[in-house]
Amino acid sequence: MPPTEATETSATPMAYRQLVADPAPTACKVCGTPSPLFGVVDFHKSCIEAQGKRLALSGYPVYYRRCPQCAFTFTTAFDTWSWDAFRAHIYNDEYIVVDPDFVELRPAGNAHLIANSFPGAKSSIRILDYGGGNGVLATRLCDAGYSATTYDPYSGLNQMPAEKFDLVTCFEVLEHVPTPQATIAAMVSLLKQPGAILFSTLVQPKEFPAIELNWWYAGPRNGHVSLYSTHSLALLFKPHGMKVVSFNDNLHLAYARKPPFAAHLQIPD
Repeated sequence: MPPTEATETSATPMAYRQLVADPAPTACKVCGTPSPLFGVVDFHKSCIEAQGKRLALSGYPVYYRRCPQCAFTFTTAFDTWSWDAFRAHIYNDEYIVVDPDFVELRPAGNAHLIANSFPGAKSSIRILDYGGGNGVLATRLCDAGYSATTYDPYSGLNQMPAEKFDLVTCFEVLEHVPTPQATIAAMVSLLKQPGAILFSTLVQPKEFPAIELNWWYAGPRNGHVSLYSTHSLALLFKPHGMKVVSFNDNLHLAYARKPPFAAHLQIPD
């Protein structure tokens, strides 16, 4: 069955200017290795293509590069965008078309995951949901008796906290950031020690070198500008003295020393 066509009413992304990409390799944003062009997709390629739906072509190409050393795959097309540009052309009123679960279903589910994962830490830990959108996850945790708050530069909850937290959560955020090293550093700066960062981002499947950007997760209209391998995730946290353990292809925990509230988890100390 051919994909059905979804509609989008927002204007062409006028902030977007990279119609031609430099064919010369660019330094990997994770390890610095010169990274050649890997592929190109239309700006409107989105994650709803996994459901057999497709936005109309925008006519704007988005070029991605892949690091030959750590396999991090990224685009530089949005590196100079302001927050206003992201809000206008990606996280706008039509964003719900390409990510209908982000408003309620996903944050509510993630709050349930955290509560079930750390049931004995309800009164002892402080939680920050980094990139938490509308704050639903933190609100649900507070309703369940946890101490939680939200920081998200693209929402009204954009005041960087002054305090540090035992657990920083970061769900479906890292694939959206054009500056992964700076984002990791910011989260680590907000973390108590011992503490942990619980985050989700889907790592590249084994067949990624073959299917390339046909992978459904490679969706610039969703803001997916950074696509990670397990190796690149490990390299991002290594300078901070932190290891990364993965519970599955999407859910990961980073920490330097296993914090007491995670003692029950079957992970290395």
